[in-house]
Amino acid sequence: MISRYRLHIIFHLFFYLVLSYAHAQIVTGTVKDENGRSIDLVNVIVVETGKGTVTDAKGKFEMHLPKAGTFTLQFSRIGYEEKKREITVKNGQKKYIAQVLRESVRQLNTVSVKEVHSRNNNLVRINPKVVSNIPSPDAGIESVLRTLPGVSSKNDLSSQYSVRGGNFDENLVYVNDIEVYRPFLVRSGQQEGLSFVNTDMVGSVLFSAGGFDAKYGDKMSSVLDIKYKKPYAFAGNFSVGMLGMRTHIEGINSSNRLTYNVGLRYKTTKYLLGGLQEEGDYYPNFADYQGFFTYDITEKLEVDLLTNISRNSYIFIPKTRETSFGTFNQALKLKIYFDGQEADRFTSGTEAVSFIYKPYDNLSLKLITSYFFSRESEAYDILGQYFLNEVDKQLGSDNLGDSLMNIGVGTFLDHARNYLVADVYNVYHKGKYRGKNNTLEWGVKAQHETIYDKISEWEMMDSAGYSLPYSDTSVNLYYALKAQNAINSMRYTAYCQNTYKKDFDKFSVILTAGLRTQYWTLNRQNIWSPRASVAFRPFWKRDVQFRIAAGYYYQMPFFKELRGMDGSLNTSIKAQRSIHWVAGIDYNLSIWNRPFKIISEIYYKKLDFLVPYEVDNVQIRYYATNNSVGYAYGWDFKINGEFVKGTESWASISLMRTEEDITDDFYVDTAGKVIYPGYIPRPTDQLVNFALFFQDYLPGMPDFKAHLTLFYSSGLPFGPPEKPKYADTLRMPPYKRVDIGFSYRIKGEDKSLKTFTWLNQFKSIWLTLDIFNVLDIENTISYVWIKDIHNKQYAVPNYLTFRRINVKLAFYF
Repeated sequence: MISRYRLHIIFHLFFYLVLSYAHAQIVTGTVKDENGRSIDLVNVIVVETGKGTVTDAKGKFEMHLPKAGTFTLQFSRIGYEEKKREITVKNGQKKYIAQVLRESVRQLNTVSVKEVHSRNNNLVRINPKVVSNIPSPDAGIESVLRTLPGVSSKNDLSSQYSVRGGNFDENLVYVNDIEVYRPFLVRSGQQEGLSFVNTDMVGSVLFSAGGFDAKYGDKMSSVLDIKYKKPYAFAGNFSVGMLGMRTHIEGINSSNRLTYNVGLRYKTTKYLLGGLQEEGDYYPNFADYQGFFTYDITEKLEVDLLTNISRNSYIFIPKTRETSFGTFNQALKLKIYFDGQEADRFTSGTEAVSFIYKPYDNLSLKLITSYFFSRESEAYDILGQYFLNEVDKQLGSDNLGDSLMNIGVGTFLDHARNYLVADVYNVYHKGKYRGKNNTLEWGVKAQHETIYDKISEWEMMDSAGYSLPYSDTSVNLYYALKAQNAINSMRYTAYCQNTYKKDFDKFSVILTAGLRTQYWTLNRQNIWSPRASVAFRPFWKRDVQFRIAAGYYYQMPFFKELRGMDGSLNTSIKAQRSIHWVAGIDYNLSIWNRPFKIISEIYYKKLDFLVPYEVDNVQIRYYATNNSVGYAYGWDFKINGEFVKGTESWASISLMRTEEDITDDFYVDTAGKVIYPGYIPRPTDQLVNFALFFQDYLPGMPDFKAHLTLFYSSGLPFGPPEKPKYADTLRMPPYKRVDIGFSYRIKGEDKSLKTFTWLNQFKSIWLTLDIFNVLDIENTISYVWIKDIHNKQYAVPNYLTFRRINVKLAFYF
């Protein structure tokens, strides 16, 4: 393993050093106005090459020329007259220029800037800057997604989310056209660690909850398309808080050929986990490094490097747990004393090199080679002794809340030694051609996967002195799973799609149609996914656009879908299928003379060849059989705009129903009649989901900002263990949560410090106070099942985090 990490670092340094080397002539200078004041953000362009730079806060600039000769420099900035200047440089010469610009006064026409691309193709554009404002324990792009219609998440310790009835595994995530994978063995939000996406490095975010184009991959629910930014000037930030620290730098070299965008993150949730029911010693440590580098080999050829290494460690030594639950008529309390510990380690990395060739302005060709690896281990031995007691519920009693009598006692011992090794290699070509009225896109990919896992986990349970399941001749395990599996396979994928736009006298139409195909050597299945969408915009006084989309969305199995409850692999599993029909409206309007947008969609998804599954926290366990059909339908609505002038806020609401019919399940009733349960709720069936994100300034104090998020989701279905899936008819309590954050700008570009003046070198400094779960609501994520002396089962809720405060200090330069 050490050699792999060394190879990772050597490869990264070699790439950086080779691309950093460039011999060029240097042109440096300053730009000032007629009064001798420095002018920042002046564009300095070499007309012959089209390359350039911008001046810094002191009006200085520096750039390299590729060769000696005569060149024309163009100086431009809004509010100043444009100037051109001819210069001659010799080999190895460093030439200094002092340029003066005169102010200009122009009457500018009113300009309206609107989103065009994302309005036409079922994609929502998200402002990456909003992420830093949302008060959330994970502080990632996913915290913004949870506030969007059709998206839900009931775990504040996890970055996972479900979309329109789909589970976590049905969501596509791309970073710079590289598909992102997450660890396989993670079973709880406590273990999960950092999201792959580093928000400091993000340049653009697009998200679709369904009906997305054929150029995106083969998953059934959603796509998140992230692009890391290619910087044009030096910048960075550093922040430290109670949940960890992060730093980020970006910039461009003097020749304007090499750009770098690098981030380091460290996260610890020890403070958050200290508020859970299970008291003990928590040692969660999550860290990662990411870098995105670009180099212009020529004016038409660019090479990019995306690199990531992540190391996550979770150690837990439990001590005690005390949970009160039940009803007013039967108030109960569970007390558990623990011994033992859990130690989990997840190490993963991604390397991707891309070559981008643009022979013509309307043609772009891209070749990507990438490698993903994951090394995971999960080990625990935890002994627990529990006592289940009835509690005094009599109002006015001196012993209110105290235990009255014991109704259950037992012991359990949980053991696991699980390991997984995964390597994924792929080569990917994609292209784009822009014609007069149409855009043609295509791609082909070959991917090789090797995955090996070894599972050894069991549970021994004792209730009232008897081992379960009870036998008078032997001591049996309550649960046991031992398996060892390996797969070695190839996937071949291709797509082609065309977007055609036509303007008529009274309306415009944009039609996108495409086809995807994939073949997997393991199950020997070839799938075809036709998809199409139409955007219709009438030329009305009101800015309204209508969209409809339909398509086939197959999800070929990966590894988790193949592994059944007994640990064995079923390699004959076929792709699950979801057929989407989506219709929506996009309306830009003005309220209180401020911009607003309303988005509304209705959808229906026909589901077949489904693989049934169970969810416990963030762990999904599949039945490894294509024996289910189902459906999902719903309505999504979102309104966003400047509820407070100068800041964007929004509210969203979703109504959704999703059910499935396991085709071969049945039971026999007391009369001996065979009963087929028919359609039952899927684990993600959630009728109502509401989210609000609101921003405001404190009156008269523009340096103070307030940010509020509010969530309400109706309960998800669940059922007792050791029961067939059709018995999952119980419902968890609704999920309710309010988070609030306050930010204060200590220093800004227009605000300097009179003390600690050395801090004035930073562009801005922010102090943030977040209060998570302000109302201290007990939200349930899962259940522990306990039996009393009469063999009656009780569902004991596992609660999420309670009220917690986070303080963070951030520096931007």
